[in-house]
Amino acid sequence: MKLVTAIIKPSRLEEVRQALNALDVHGMTVTEVKGYGRQKGHSEIYRGTEYAVHFLPKLKLEIAIEDAQLDAITGAIRDAAQTGRIGDGKIFVFDLEHVTRIRTGETGAAAL
Repeated sequence: MKLVTAIIKPSRLEEVRQALNALDVHGMTVTEVKGYGRQKGHSEIYRGTEYAVHFLPKLKLEIAIEDAQLDAITGAIRDAAQTGRIGDGKIFVFDLEHVTRIRTGETGAAAL
């Protein structure tokens, strides 16, 4: 089992959700986060005063999947989230050692 964590632009969430639904992935956790990479923030003007925004709003998606789904899911996220501009995000993949569904007590792949 794997845990796929993707950091994407907030405007791309619906496209990513639709791409994952097409692959029968119906469960994910979405968290609003802030951060930066090579984009390094930007400057904005508010009421005539310029100020620097160092941490940009992003969304963090977390999806628990079976190993066989990994390539299809990471590809779908990449294709749906990609705009071709700096700041599109990253996808991280972690080994998932154990999963338990609290309601039923199912464990492993059955709990996904």
